[in-house]
Parts: sequence; C-alpha cells; structure tokens
Amino acid sequence: MTTAAPAPKDGAPVIHASPAMPSYIPPFGLRTVMGCLGMLLAVHVAGFNEHVTEIGLSDIRGAMHIGHDEGTWVIAIYEAFNIAAMAFTPWFYMTFSIYRFSIFMTAMLALLSLPAPFMPDVTSLCILRAFQGLAGGCLPPVLMTVMLKYLPPQIRVFGIGGYAMSATFGPNLGLPLEAFWFEHVGWHWLYWEIIPTAALAIAMMAYGLPKDPMHFERFRQFNWFGILVGLPAICSLVIVLYQGDRLDWFRSPIITDLTFWGGAAFIVFVINEAFHPSPYFRIQYWKSRNIQASLLSLIGILAICAIMGDIPATYLEAVRGYRPIQAAPVSLVVALPQLIMLPLIAAICNNRKVDCRFILAGGMLCLAASAWLGSWLTVDWVRDNFYLPQILQVFGQPMTVIPTLMLATMAMGPADGPFISGMVNMLKGLANAVAFALFSSLTRRREQYHSTMLLDHHGTHGLALQGMGDPIGRQLSGTSPDSVHVARNSLQVFHTYVHEQALVLALNDLYYILIWVCLGYAVMNLILPHRVYPPRAPSPNAPAR
Repeated sequence: MTTAAPAPKDGAPVIHASPAMPSYIPPFGLRTVMGCLGMLLAVHVAGFNEHVTEIGLSDIRGAMHIGHDEGTWVIAIYEAFNIAAMAFTPWFYMTFSIYRFSIFMTAMLALLSLPAPFMPDVTSLCILRAFQGLAGGCLPPVLMTVMLKYLPPQIRVFGIGGYAMSATFGPNLGLPLEAFWFEHVGWHWLYWEIIPTAALAIAMMAYGLPKDPMHFERFRQFNWFGILVGLPAICSLVIVLYQGDRLDWFRSPIITDLTFWGGAAFIVFVINEAFHPSPYFRIQYWKSRNIQASLLSLIGILAICAIMGDIPATYLEAVRGYRPIQAAPVSLVVALPQLIMLPLIAAICNNRKVDCRFILAGGMLCLAASAWLGSWLTVDWVRDNFYLPQILQVFGQPMTVIPTLMLATMAMGPADGPFISGMVNMLKGLANAVAFALFSSLTRRREQYHSTMLLDHHGTHGLALQGMGDPIGRQLSGTSPDSVHVARNSLQVFHTYVHEQALVLALNDLYYILIWVCLGYAVMNLILPHRVYPPRAPSPNAPAR
C-alpha cells in the first residue's frame, strides 16, 4: 500500500519520487551472486569450446580424417557466426528475458557438442559448428549486462573484472586444457569437455538469475532488415580475415567477392542502425571521445594479447617440436595468476582517487616491456625463456582490459547497457579475427623476406666459407655410402636451419611492431578519453534531482 505524497507549498518545486525498482531485480545477496557466477561460468564454457577446439584442430583433423584446408573452414565458420551473434544478442535477451535466453543458449551449446565427433563429413561438421558459434556468441553480451545490472554500484567494477576474465583467463587456459583432454582422456573430449560445466552453469543460473518477464511486444518494431543485412555482412568480413592469408587475399575471387559484398552490406547495415527506431546498437555512441578511445583500445589490446600468446606457441611447436602438453606451462603462467590479478586491479580501479587511464597506460608499458624481452628470441630458446615475458603479461593484460571496459561503460546510463554491450562484444570478437589475420599474414611475409635474405647471403658468401668445410655433410657422411643421398639429406638439413632462422627473425619483427603499438596506445589513452569514476550507491540523504 502506498501513501500519497504531501502537497507542495506554493512556489515550491514539485519533486517526483523515483520509480519503484522492478520486481524482477532482487535485493543483492547470495542468490544473485550465484546467478552472476553461473553466467560467468557459461561464458567460460563458450570460450573453452572455442579455444580448445581451435588449438586442438591438428589433433581433431587427424582423428576425423580432415584435410588442412577443410579444417581452416571449420574455424572460420564457427568464428563468423560467433562474432555475428554478439551484435544482435542484446535485442533478443531483452525480448525473451535474460533468464530464459541464457539458459537456452547454454543448453544449445552443450547439446550440439554431443554429436560433433561423429559428423560424417566436413560439411555437416561446419554446419554444426556454425550453430554452436551462434549459441556461444550469445553469452558474452549477456554477461556484461548481468554484471552491470544486478551488481550494486559499489562493486560494479568487480563485475567488469569478472567479465574481463573472458578476455584474459579463458584464452590462456585453452592450450593447457587441450593438452590435458587429448593426452589423458581422448580427443572426443575436446568437444565434450563443456557438457559438465555447462550443466553446472545452467543450474546456477536457474537458481540465481531473476526471472524477468518477456516482452513480445518488441517484435512490433523488430529490425528485420538489420539482421538480414548485418548477419551475412559480419560473417563475410570475419571469413575474409580468417581465410585471406591462406587464399592470398585479393588474388582469390572468394576473398574479393566476400570483401566487396560484405563491406557494402555492412555499410548499409550501419546506416540502417543509425536511423532505425529499434537498433541493435547505437552508432551515435562513437561521437563520445571515451567510446572512441575505449573501443579502439579494446580491439588493439585484445589483438596484442592474442598475438603475444600465439608467438610462443608457434615457436615452440615449429622450432622446438613441442606438443601442447609440453608448451602448456607457458600459458598457465599467464592464466592462473589472473584469478588474483583481476580482482586486485578491479579493487585499485574502484578507488575514486585512482585514474584508470594511468592504470591502462601502465599496463601498455608492461606489454611493451614483455614484447621487448621477447625480441631477444633466438633458435636456442626453450620453454623456460618465455616465462619472464609472460610474467609481465600477467600484470599488463588486466591493467589494460579492466580500465578499457570502465571507459566504455562507466559513462553510460542503465538504458544504454544493451546497446553498448553488443558493440563491445562484437569488437571483442573481431579483435581475435584481426589478430589471426595480422599474425598469419605478417609471419608469412616476414618469414619469406628473411628466408630470401639468408639464402642470398649464403649464395654471396658461399665461396668465402668453403675453407670452413661442410659440417652438415661431415655429420651425415656416415649415414649412407651413397654420396648423392648424403648430399640430398644435407640440403634438406640446411633448408631446415634456414626455415627455423627465418621464422625466428619473423617473430622478432612481430615483437618489435608490438612494442611501438603498445607505446602508441599508452599515449592515446592519456590524451583522448576523459576521466571516469567508479560508480557509487546514492546517499539516502542526497537531495533528489
């Protein structure tokens, strides 16, 4: 029962009481925490399904008798639908309710993994993975909204830290998980590993997430044109990023057509979003300096972190011949400390005396220092040599991701959450695609350059080195009485040495590029964005406005 407000005196301003809190947002307590943790677990389930199968693709291809080229399409199609789903998710969970939408998509993701190892051909596997990518991509935007909506203001930054786990903790845990499941359990569990954790996440969400109502009246303004144009546009551009280097970019008709038609459709999609009364995200947010800086930084930071994770794995596999289980400690050095570092950095950023822009700049300097240490890479490095650069990433990754998300979300109002979450998560997914394209393209081109230079120097100075003899030929001379066979083997060994050295030099070039990119982002985030403050609960004695 409500009491009437006293009538205002003559000349006094009319102060309306704030609207009552909707019934489906419960008081903060253990049950809400359980629901938020279940949502966080569901997002990690989707991340593990993505990263473990991507890292273990070689083992999956061998077990399922899939060729290399066909295997790349399995990854590209999954990522395309995964990233595209992130752009449209907020509209659907606002319509069907966070509670129902999250549980349904988590269950769909887990159930589709059951038949995955038994797909009869590549086409059926790609179709199944497309639906899995669609389900997995729907979960991260929901997590961001849950953390911002259900957590009280004084701990909302810790919710951002929890969301940041999907960008720092999850990807670095993919390699150790792949190694464990394949080496100790069986390759089928590269798909099935998500089933028990998905069941636990569903139980936690069913218990803790508020059962908010559905709003089917939103279909009256459903943006049909946006999804019909935007979904294929985003999928086309993501496939271009994942397949471009393998197909030699615009020398391939497939890449050329996908780029032209996908780019044109994406432009139409952006124009439609700018004027539609029920958009999937608001392009107008880009007028804000904070949004510009944070979203550009988010793409760059996540791409930098992904490339820094790919370099040690590529080197240890290609040069030292490591299996994933042997390279796993390098990833664990970054992954496990995140369980401590993320809450710690969130606590520091939650202090109103701390400017998160300086935390972000300090994190970029840590990543630049890590890249500088990595630039000393030689063919003599082993796993232990990567530990020090990885330790710097333990500090650098949370120091960059959490402030970036704060700059993107703290200046927004409650009604802006769904529109910004779709944009942030779509760009977060695109960052991985951009990192893949840059890493594969730059590594190949720089390796070809250094290989050409090494062979050119060998041809130029070959006569000057004849006095040193032929060490490779001497070592192989006792393996066969046939001199032609020994000469052929010597040439193969020589080219192996050239390939290893060229790859190491190419990876060194990547580290040098990352140094300057990190320094550029550090300067940009000290200049471009305005300062934001962590939210605080309104004081009960504060005057109404």
